[in-house]
Amino acid sequence: MTPSLTVFSLNLRFGLADDGPNRWDYRKHLIPQLLNRYPADFYSFQEVNDFQVRALVNMLPGYRFIGQRQPAPAYWQNNIIFYHQDWSCIERHHFYLSPTPDIPSKFDDSRWPRQCTMGIFQQADRFLVCINTHFDFDETVQNKSARLILSRLSRLPITEPAVMMGDFNATPDDGCYRIFTGTSHQTHTGGNDKLDLPLFKDAYDRPFSSTHHGFTGRAAGAHIDWMLYRGKIEPGERMVIDDVFDGRYPSDHFPLFVRFHWV
Repeated sequence: MTPSLTVFSLNLRFGLADDGPNRWDYRKHLIPQLLNRYPADFYSFQEVNDFQVRALVNMLPGYRFIGQRQPAPAYWQNNIIFYHQDWSCIERHHFYLSPTPDIPSKFDDSRWPRQCTMGIFQQADRFLVCINTHFDFDETVQNKSARLILSRLSRLPITEPAVMMGDFNATPDDGCYRIFTGTSHQTHTGGNDKLDLPLFKDAYDRPFSSTHHGFTGRAAGAHIDWMLYRGKIEPGERMVIDDVFDGRYPSDHFPLFVRFHWV
């Protein structure tokens, strides 16, 4: 049997949020139950405060991680990739979704400083690029962010196979999704320099399930959390996880879980 590749992604909901009965202190004990139920090669988390990173480290023995900014204000959020110790991270990158990606900054119309974490991982003779990001709400900013990520990805010595995941605050009908999946004529960095890159596919099929539920568990929100891929991998088992633990949800987003097969 061809070995599989399992990938999990979740907007954890930042721990400093005043969510009443759903605040971090009241739900953090649910996260190990969730992770134990869905073991993965890679866990991708968005919106993670530093103290949540430390908690996840204790919850995931046997994993290493990339993506934590040092130093940074305590209220800033991280996009973290945890990878199983059977894999090695041979190259890592962190940058801001802004005109000056290498220093803490943001696009003018972005509500918050947004970031992207990118790594190249190796297991024996297999390589994988993982990208974890969290987009802002403004559509123009989202489109600029998508082009920036494609530009940065094009600089890597290995650009596929790749899995890109995160909270994009956009649906598959929006412009940034079309930029990534190639249904837009804007798959370039600006000007006349078009990127010669294989475009991404969605691991999920239409009609898309909602992923944001606001701790209600009702599948009435938008499909704003995506898992895209390219290269010689294909999705098999795909889940939008709506499990409840002790009557609570681990986050205000549903996690994504995909089992890819190497081809």
